[in-house]
Amino acid sequence: MEPLSAFEIIRQVLVQFTSVWISLIVLFAFSLGFKRKLGLYGFVVETGTGFTGVLILGFWLFTAIFASRISPFDPLGQIVSMKDALPGTIEPISGLPYLFGGDKLARDVFSRMVFGSRIVLIIAPLATLLALSVGIMLGLPAGYFGKRIDSVLSFLANLILAFPIILLFYLLVSPGILETPIPYALAGVFFLFPILLLVTLFWSGYRSHPLQLGIRLVLTLLVGGWLFATFVFDRDPFHILRVSPSTLNIFAAVALASGPGIFRIVRGLTLDIKTREYVQAAQTRGETPWYIMLWEILPNARGPLIVDACLRIGYTTILIGALGYFGLGMPPESPDWGTAIKESSRLLRAFVHPALPPALAMMSFVLGLNLLADALREQSLKD
Repeated sequence: MEPLSAFEIIRQVLVQFTSVWISLIVLFAFSLGFKRKLGLYGFVVETGTGFTGVLILGFWLFTAIFASRISPFDPLGQIVSMKDALPGTIEPISGLPYLFGGDKLARDVFSRMVFGSRIVLIIAPLATLLALSVGIMLGLPAGYFGKRIDSVLSFLANLILAFPIILLFYLLVSPGILETPIPYALAGVFFLFPILLLVTLFWSGYRSHPLQLGIRLVLTLLVGGWLFATFVFDRDPFHILRVSPSTLNIFAAVALASGPGIFRIVRGLTLDIKTREYVQAAQTRGETPWYIMLWEILPNARGPLIVDACLRIGYTTILIGALGYFGLGMPPESPDWGTAIKESSRLLRAFVHPALPPALAMMSFVLGLNLLADALREQSLKD
């Protein structure tokens, strides 16, 4: 059969994303209809930059959610006759087209790009949140207490920041490191931080409400313990998640490399905010230091931290792609965008079409994060 024309390919791609378009329409109808009640998000969506950023990120979010519905083929499935197939080539058995062509292993490039969004949208935000919890838990006491605590923590942060970042990632995610307990030990330490952050947050804020405190602590320990056992020990009692050693290495590497930068931001904000009158009022009331740090200082530092988190998710996405390109990220069969670019680059002069979709996908996702961060920064300056 004749391959599809460029117009037919575009039309078919738009049809495949029908569920995404419907979801985006519902999202923006809700966002614009209730923007006055949505706080910071409502103000961001009103701006052109913020609207565009949310549109791009929403597209990839719903693509990841509906990946199974959007993809016409299994992202790991191989059909020998479709090896290096050009875009629009019809698969003879199913009669469905390889919309973006086939790669050197005869896999559908379109389906791999779609399923790759799931990997990026799970790993990049979660790894960034892990680094954020590390930076918050160490940066708040460093800025609030100062003196020896500040000196020790700042020295450790500067020590890590002084190490070449590329070499650090290379060491942490190289295949040989998996044979040592180092990545598992690092992951065990880093995954304790979000649990400690939530426990300390609830304990300091709900001590006078035992029932609410108990419910929050039990849920935190149950969910946190489940995730800790799954990620660190690969012992998911519910058999819901499966975390490969390479994925665990990426989490540990991002937390170790990004944590010190976030630490310095939180420390600087804490040094500034702790001199404000409402903090002094809380101290006069006899509030505990952790209450003041988590319930007085942290909420008033959320603007810069949210902006930084958006940018760091983009950096992490690029990092995952770079590691995948060098063969140090996800497993070789993974459909993540970096690995897809790497697999396609070897025959780039002969077949350019397998490399373009994942590259453009990564570029657009990072662009959306940067636009959202710009909109958040502009709004925070107004506040």
